[in-house]
Amino acid sequence: MQEIATDAAPPSIGPYSQAIRDGDTVYASGQGPIDPETGAVVDGDVGEQVALTMENVAAVLEAAGTSLDSVVKTTVYLADMDDYDAVNEAYAEAMSEPYPARVAVEAGEFPVDVAVEIEVVATVE
Repeated sequence: MQEIATDAAPPSIGPYSQAIRDGDTVYASGQGPIDPETGAVVDGDVGEQVALTMENVAAVLEAAGTSLDSVVKTTVYLADMDDYDAVNEAYAEAMSEPYPARVAVEAGEFPVDVAVEIEVVATVE
């Protein structure tokens, strides 16, 4: 196993890695809409939060030698399931077909005041 860490995405706020690469698979921890340069939550609606979250996921994957195009599984955690449609719209802009397998769940509160957190599993080619 190899720990993946990059300054291009927010640092972990607990005892976990941004991602772990095991062979040709990358397991990326949940990312949120945190600006990696300032550490601040993006000031915007849920669509803007998803866009920055996906940029952070992409940065972690790039550090691991892969990309959003190689994501095979995604888990989307929402603070409020009423945001589901807006999240889908922004998520579809970041991802390409064929879309990865995915689950979306309402998580309620997060350790930081955000509307969304997204984790992924990707392959390395």
